Amino acid sequence: MKLFSIKKLISPTGSIQGKIFVAFSLVTLLGIAAVTSIVYLYMRENVKNNAFTSVTDSIRQADESLNLRLEEINRLNTVVATNNTVLSTLQSDTEEPSYEWFQEQKRIEEFLSAVIAYKPYISRVAVIGLSGKVFHVGSPWLDKSIIKTPMMQYFLEHGSGRAYFHQTGSSSIVTGRELRYNMKTIGIVMFDLNDDFIKKIYDVKPTPDSMLYVVDEKNEFIYEPKTSAMDKDTILKLNQELAGSSGSVERVIHGKSYLAVSRTSDYTGWSTLALIPMKSLLNETVRIRNVLAEVAIIVFVIIVIGTLQVSSRITKNIRMLRSMMMRVMEGNLTLPAAEIHSRDEIGQLYQAFKRMVEELRRSLEGIVRTEREKREAELAVLQAQIRPHFLYNTLNTVKYLAKLNGVPNIVEVSESLIELMRGVLGNSNEYLSLEDELQYVRSYVTIEKYKYVEPIHLHIDVEQEELLQCRVLKLMLQPIVENAIIHGISSSEQSGLVHIRIERQHHELRIEVRDNGKGMSKEQIEALFEARGGQNNTRFSGMGVRNVHERIVRLHGEPYGVSVHSEPDLYTKVLIRFPLLEE
Repeated sequence: MKLFSIKKLISPTGSIQGKIFVAFSLVTLLGIAAVTSIVYLYMRENVKNNAFTSVTDSIRQADESLNLRLEEINRLNTVVATNNTVLSTLQSDTEEPSYEWFQEQKRIEEFLSAVIAYKPYISRVAVIGLSGKVFHVGSPWLDKSIIKTPMMQYFLEHGSGRAYFHQTGSSSIVTGRELRYNMKTIGIVMFDLNDDFIKKIYDVKPTPDSMLYVVDEKNEFIYEPKTSAMDKDTILKLNQELAGSSGSVERVIHGKSYLAVSRTSDYTGWSTLALIPMKSLLNETVRIRNVLAEVAIIVFVIIVIGTLQVSSRITKNIRMLRSMMMRVMEGNLTLPAAEIHSRDEIGQLYQAFKRMVEELRRSLEGIVRTEREKREAELAVLQAQIRPHFLYNTLNTVKYLAKLNGVPNIVEVSESLIELMRGVLGNSNEYLSLEDELQYVRSYVTIEKYKYVEPIHLHIDVEQEELLQCRVLKLMLQPIVENAIIHGISSSEQSGLVHIRIERQHHELRIEVRDNGKGMSKEQIEALFEARGGQNNTRFSGMGVRNVHERIVRLHGEPYGVSVHSEPDLYTKVLIRFPLLEE
């Protein structure tokens, strides 16, 4: 079951928890792999550097140890070359065998024994005269045949200072110097270094299978391991590549990788080449690498488990919010009792969602209530359909009775009321022509003038006849005229005059309604626009100046609307600005 959930998490279409899990796991895996690789490479390079430093120091110490012995032998050469006994013996005429010869041999051998006493690294010292006299102490044995050997010729050619000779097939090193008397070479003094001493000095092995070679200037091996995996040509070729340098390189020889360390002695000019197999050198690092890999895997597994738990806790609130949204999507607007109390973005999202659900619930309740009220209103409308017809018929009956009885005033009022109600109740359009709107105003004024003692005169001035066909809002002028009669003319003691002027300015229709009433103060004008639900004392439409202004602004925006200007006891002027809407 756990494996299934992990597979589900890492699927491309998985949840946010799965994406967090996969992303964090990948980042962790890359981080662990990078750190492990860097640590391993650093350790590998460090091991190589340490091996190079160790081998270089060991070779340097071996060269210095050999150089110290060679310098000491050089001083001993000088002692022998300046000894009078040696020089006089080599120039004497004694022949072998004779008593004098034995005496000379005894004296020289005693001298030579004293010279190499306590010098275990010297295996032999010899004095060889060109006259054929040969004296030596140590092994191997020497006789007169040494005079004709290449070694003797080498020392005679190079023995003015210090010279070193290596016998082919042997590990011994022979150092020699000329013996001169009166600017004439009379012989050679030679010192042989012990083979075991050479092997001990150059027995430098960082690893058991390491190999070390010492090559002289004639490309002859001064020292080489007993068992060498390399042929001499390969060693000499590699030594020539690294000749004169003191460093390390990595070379692949016969399919195996080696760390080659080279050093050239300043004293002898010999090259020391050490070959260390990389496999053996890095054997410990491989083991450490495996340990690092195991630790990295364990750490990764622990982090993966921890990531799974952490991602589950992080996305717990998201899953809870998702389930709430699914409930709302199914039509259940009741949120569960469990709430999200976190203060992070999820908590803020939950609070916004909660408020949205509450608003949605209230909106749905309002819609249900509105629909119920709408159905009730429709029923009421159906029930009241008969009322306007009944009212028209009743008013027509009153009009005919007034004609029969000779009462023209009642006839006029009845006709005006019938006309006005037919326009208001029978026409459901929001817009109508300006001519029809003015007819409603005339019918309204006709009805109103019988209420007052003084007559009310209505004067309409139209700049152009075609303006009468422009469309205006239904009942846009009647509330303005009603306001002029009620607030201006009704309380005046003189006859009332309502003057309506209609003109066109650019693409705008301007209607000015002016009366000669008592006027209004600034406070009264402000009260006109602040009143809600229309003027309380309007007697026909129930709509006031503010309603007309708001209807115009709402439908056509600024700067259209109604503005009022009045001078107390003089006049009141109302200006209506309306867009020019042609029929």
